[in-house]
Amino acid sequence: MKDIPTLGGTFAFAQCANNQGQVIGQSNLTGDVGCNGSLQFCAQHAFSWVHGTLTDLGTLGGSFSQAIWVNNAGEAVGSALTAGDEEFHATVWRNGKITDLGTFDRDCFSQAIAINEKGQVVGQSFSCDFSTVRTVLWDNGAITDLKVATAPFEPLNINDRGEITGVELPPACSDSNLCGRAFLLIPCASGQGCKGKDSFSPQIESRTTGSTLTQRRELTKEFVAQLRARLAQRYRIPGRGAQRN
Repeated sequence: MKDIPTLGGTFAFAQCANNQGQVIGQSNLTGDVGCNGSLQFCAQHAFSWVHGTLTDLGTLGGSFSQAIWVNNAGEAVGSALTAGDEEFHATVWRNGKITDLGTFDRDCFSQAIAINEKGQVVGQSFSCDFSTVRTVLWDNGAITDLKVATAPFEPLNINDRGEITGVELPPACSDSNLCGRAFLLIPCASGQGCKGKDSFSPQIESRTTGSTLTQRRELTKEFVAQLRARLAQRYRIPGRGAQRN
């Protein structure tokens, strides 16, 4: 067992590893910035740890980022707050650089969940009022709404054939760990009567949502709080508190 250090804070979480021995995850910072006695509010950055060397992967200018998946080429994906903690966008880290993957159309929030060896990224895009959640694919600079015509669907992984696994939330189910149903999306091959899908260029610039900057920041804070709570729930043992890794 090897102890992976923090980025100066008191908490670190290892999320994923590839075949090269690279580990990605997230950690709070020196001085436990923003914690106020609770890890839920800590400033947090994604990190990469490779054979004893720890690197802060940074954010999109905000106080929070998380790395969820890494492929064997060392490309990591996750999400991060933009400058001023205004919006929360899917990100990819390649060759030491962070790239904003943007959101679908005029959505305000997105998160990247997995990346395959071809560099295809699957994740979600959320409307500014959280009323619409889309399963999306980022590929060669374009973002596509996969238009999953089912109950709410949370993608979990994508293989090199483009097949996407995930969990569907049937009606009256609010916890995918307790009542979710496994799902598989299979790309439609040529000659199978596939209907074309529209592609959209990533919308990286700030969007006009009809709300003030303060209101957008509050919505973003609410979204990040919900995301952190959901991640904490995944690693909670029934009858016990959240477990630290």
